[in-house]
Amino acid sequence: MQVKYDCEGIDFAEVAKVLQIVGMAHHSAEIHRRAFENSAVKVFLLNTNNQLIGFGRAISDNAYQAAMYDIAVVPQYQSEGYGQLIVKEILEKLPNINVMLYAMPRKEKFYQKFGFKKMRTAMARFQNSDTMIAKGFIENE
Repeated sequence: MQVKYDCEGIDFAEVAKVLQIVGMAHHSAEIHRRAFENSAVKVFLLNTNNQLIGFGRAISDNAYQAAMYDIAVVPQYQSEGYGQLIVKEILEKLPNINVMLYAMPRKEKFYQKFGFKKMRTAMARFQNSDTMIAKGFIENE
């Protein structure tokens, strides 16, 4: 297995496909390429055949705040520790920085292993709030 920290050679159509398969927000390959390239930290896991196993990214001011996004593992590789490796690699590149994320509903316990705690005052403004309400990410007031 190979761990990559840059976007060189990454098939972003595959990134979009994986995000769709696992039920996460997905966009065109070009949008994902821009998002990853503009992120402070990116991690890609590739198998011995250079096929994508999983990935994740974080945006940051590199001073005191960061947010993790797009943590995903190809379904056939899930439950083998790859998601934990991705999160660990991202967090190691963000020492002494507050890190936020929003987890898929019912996946919060995975992130609690890394010291993440639920926030009482977090708020979000989404382009499609009806979808986010239906998926359980935000409350319907």
